[in-house]
Amino acid sequence: MMLLVASLTDAASAAAAPTVVSINTCTDQLLLTLADPDQILGLSPYARDAARSFLAAEAARYPRLSGGAEDALMLKPDLVVGGKFTKRATRELLKQMGQRVVEFDSVKTIDDAKAQIRQMADLLGHPERAAAASARIDAAVARAKQAASRTRLTVLPLARRGWVSGRDSLISSLLDIVGLRNAAGGLGFRNGGFTSLEAVVALRPDFLLITDDSDFAEDEGRAFVLHPALQRFYPPSKRITVPERLTVCGGPMLADALDRLTDELTRVER
Repeated sequence: MMLLVASLTDAASAAAAPTVVSINTCTDQLLLTLADPDQILGLSPYARDAARSFLAAEAARYPRLSGGAEDALMLKPDLVVGGKFTKRATRELLKQMGQRVVEFDSVKTIDDAKAQIRQMADLLGHPERAAAASARIDAAVARAKQAASRTRLTVLPLARRGWVSGRDSLISSLLDIVGLRNAAGGLGFRNGGFTSLEAVVALRPDFLLITDDSDFAEDEGRAFVLHPALQRFYPPSKRITVPERLTVCGGPMLADALDRLTDELTRVER
């Protein structure tokens, strides 16, 4: 009798699990981590982009949608998830057509990321998976703190064309929580902005944080990071590489971003 009740309960839970469409790269990542496979009806156009999507290989198992309202409506999901900066016209049309739409804001801190993980897990009917994902992040934070514990190093997050992630950013939050300091404050950036080679050299942070360690400049944007002036002061031993796909969204992949940071801190000269 007890087995029968348990089976009926499991069946009811499975039946109640909502089907979902994602129209945003970051909500793609949350879905792929927290949902059952049969809950995912479709993902955003960039879900399979390995440069931006941490789970690009897994995303290939699911339909890649155009990102427009029509695709989502045709699939008749229980809900559509997207970002607050996803195309507004698409989100509004979906709502007008009676579709339930849940919007996720951009993440700037680890606490924000954990909150979104909990929110998505609750929506999907799998709250226990949020606890596991958050525990992975906490464990990765502890490892990174240990690796960075020797001194208060300054790190400048530097991307294509000289873009610097400012103090009010997810990258800065990750650095701060493990005991590193974002040197962008010395350039006056809060949210971020473009800087010059001269300003970087004059600032003299202990390390540069970059997203790509290749030595090939495919365009002028990449050439900035590979400029001889920067390479002179910041050879590989003074560059920490954390791929963009690990930090472009705040989600379960932050554990992997922090573990990569730990590995890089162990590798570079101290």
